[in-house]
Amino acid sequence: MKRFKEKRMMFMLLVITLLLLPVAAMAAIQGITGSAFNLTAKTGTITADDGSVIHMWGYANGLGTMQYPGPTLIVTQGIPVTVALTNQLTVPVSIVFPGQENVVATGGTPGLLTNEAAAAGGTVTYAFTPGQPGTYIYYSGTQPELQVEMGLVGTLIVRPSIGAKFAYDADTGFDREYLFFLSEMDHRIHQKVAQGKLNEIDNTAAHPVFWFINGRAGLDTVAAANDPIFPSQPYSAVAVMHPGERILVRMIGAGRDLHPYHIHGNHHLLIARDGRLLKSGATDLSEGAFTTSVGPGQTFDAIFTWTGENLGWDMYGHTDPEGQGRTGAACPTPTEPGEFLADHCKPFPVVLPDNKDMFFGPLYTGSPFLGGAGTLPPGQGGFNPFNGFPFMWHSHSEKELTSNNIFPGGMLTWMLIAPPGTLSPE
Repeated sequence: MKRFKEKRMMFMLLVITLLLLPVAAMAAIQGITGSAFNLTAKTGTITADDGSVIHMWGYANGLGTMQYPGPTLIVTQGIPVTVALTNQLTVPVSIVFPGQENVVATGGTPGLLTNEAAAAGGTVTYAFTPGQPGTYIYYSGTQPELQVEMGLVGTLIVRPSIGAKFAYDADTGFDREYLFFLSEMDHRIHQKVAQGKLNEIDNTAAHPVFWFINGRAGLDTVAAANDPIFPSQPYSAVAVMHPGERILVRMIGAGRDLHPYHIHGNHHLLIARDGRLLKSGATDLSEGAFTTSVGPGQTFDAIFTWTGENLGWDMYGHTDPEGQGRTGAACPTPTEPGEFLADHCKPFPVVLPDNKDMFFGPLYTGSPFLGGAGTLPPGQGGFNPFNGFPFMWHSHSEKELTSNNIFPGGMLTWMLIAPPGTLSPE
């Protein structure tokens, strides 16, 4: 309980940390790149946002700390890849790579779902050549109903040969990209494993009460990547963008449940499913979505953009300097990058109440305009230094917004729309 209270008190400090981070640290998916990887299966712990410490099995980068989820492996289409897995657990483990063809494993023992597994103390090496760009999951194929629950799961991203700023082909370019790795957890199973009572585990009776994005729950998602508070949970889950930018949203269902992931601010365009572009020849099969239901083992790629389209007022507070009421292209005031032209110079449609009649949230800047700031009472606001527009991104299943029945928690994070000039390029 003490840990829980401390973390709740730290929330606002974490928000400040988030908003003051160098954007280069937030505008790219955290992971390891290359073509040769060394992973180690080992034990460790993670911390949920209610203060619970949960026993885990997981993959580590080399001899580093076990992490949840496992290291995000970022490779390139057509370039051969090797993944060496050393097992420090007392049970056999392995890795399967759904969506990858002709995976060759050497040095291990035969398994049920995988060519070869690493016995306790052993090493197995997997080799394949990625043929299709996209977002993929990897996980242990050895007793996956238990080992995926315990944390032996991660992300494989295959970048196309045409360049890292494209998701698949020349029509799928993006400005920034973010990963949303969605998972759930039944801490009772983890307790049984920690106690060495594997024979008492009934996986058919799993009842998760914790939900995670990128291995973190609830308000913890706003902390910086590699924050020392979370030594085994290195990946943040916050998105930032400028108006008009194209954001590639990679979603992965990493557990046994379906997670309806909802993106506030605008609909998103689904462009790929399970690492396969939604296109047939020249026919575009992409589809708009309000919420994407991400099933177990599924991956989705989507393009999200935001311009303030059809707000009905100028989000920057531009006005006609001559007071003639001109709007849109007729207004002589210069536009901002990414601005919705039809609303340019349209006045704000209401008169805001006096400050004494208002309640202020910590992210309110005193102004309804992007990049704007107004006068606030002493001690109010101050947690939005970019003067941006924050949107909550979260599961649309109510129970998944809790952690062990405590709200807020679980599968939630934020997107921040920041005004031009406040963010550096990726």
